[in-house]
Amino acid sequence: MNTTRVRTLVAKEFLDLSRNRMVLLPVAVVTVLALALPFGIAIAVPAFTGHPLGEDTDLQRVSRVVPAPETLSMDAHVQLFIFQQFLMMFLLTPITGAMALAAHSIVGEKQSRALEPLLASPISTGELLAAKVFGSLLPTLAISLAGLAIYAAGLIAFAAPGVAAAMANLRTLLLIVLVGPASALVSLQAAVLISSRVNDPRTAQQFGVLIIIPLSALLVAQFSGSLWLSAWALALIGLALLGVWLLLLSVSVAFFDREAILTRWR
Repeated sequence: MNTTRVRTLVAKEFLDLSRNRMVLLPVAVVTVLALALPFGIAIAVPAFTGHPLGEDTDLQRVSRVVPAPETLSMDAHVQLFIFQQFLMMFLLTPITGAMALAAHSIVGEKQSRALEPLLASPISTGELLAAKVFGSLLPTLAISLAGLAIYAAGLIAFAAPGVAAAMANLRTLLLIVLVGPASALVSLQAAVLISSRVNDPRTAQQFGVLIIIPLSALLVAQFSGSLWLSAWALALIGLALLGVWLLLLSVSVAFFDREAILTRWR
């Protein structure tokens, strides 16, 4: 794979995105929700009601699934539980916004005839599809990382003593640098695969967004206290997702019919 050609195509995707920045609005909305909900539940609500989270016996029970230093107070332990759970929402940020970008990057260019010059160039199918995926992933991932930086700053400023330090662990790192990007890659590659075979970008989006279902199920299970994914479990999940992405990339290359695109969608 020629990385120079891939970088050139990714730069082209960025240029196209700069002309239509409103497509990133869903990413911004999800990021704001991922920030507002945990701080609202863990900080604002107890402050307004005057009832600390540590007084709730149900929250005390479910928060015990989270390993925490013994020096943390019960309020801090419950806050740690809440902030760890909502950290998974940032996994959804690149997926929700990049869906439209990835699906439209193939279907839209087929309809506008902008894809034909690329297919007539020396670029390989693998390079083209990889550029489409990374061109959609990187802008949304940048917004997600900006949201995570605000998340960390909010923890330092507003969370109970010791919560921010307890959040800085291997599990958090794996969620941010492995599981999140790998989930987005799988979702985006599925959208690109489907969009290369259909003429409707909404169909590709619907298939790509299916990965949100298991992620949401994990989020609900963790909130109920019935499941807690350790750092090693997250590492295995992230590696498995990367394997699925590579498999989908291979399938995408095999199913991407350059000749049919050049002749059928006219």
